[in-house]
Amino acid sequence: MITIPGIDPNMIANNLEPAYPTHPGEVLKEEIEYRGISQKELAADMDVSYTLLNEVLNAKRPVNTELALLVEAALDIPAEPLLKMQARYNMLVTKRNNKFIDKLNRVRKIAAVF
Repeated sequence: MITIPGIDPNMIANNLEPAYPTHPGEVLKEEIEYRGISQKELAADMDVSYTLLNEVLNAKRPVNTELALLVEAALDIPAEPLLKMQARYNMLVTKRNNKFIDKLNRVRKIAAVF
C-alpha cells in the first residue's frame, strides 16, 4: 500500500481495488481478437487443447506458469505480468468470498490467543 503523509491511503489510485477484477484470460482474449488469431490456431501453435485455452480466455481457468510461458513464446507477451495479474485476480476474488472471510476471522481470533 502506498502512503503519502496527509493523504488518506484510500484516496490514492494505486491503492484502489477494482469493482470487477480482471482475469488475465480476458486481456489475452482481446489481444488475440485484435490480432485476428483464432483460438483454435493459437491452441495448435502452443500445443495445448482448444478447450483449455478457451476456458482460460473465458476466465473459467487460471493462467498458470506453463501457459504464461507458452503465450510469451507464441505472442511475445511477457509471462510475468500475466502471472501477477492472475495472482491479483485470485487475491481479489478470495477477499470477496464471505465464507473464506468468516474462516479467516475465526483463525485470527484463535491466533490472537497465542
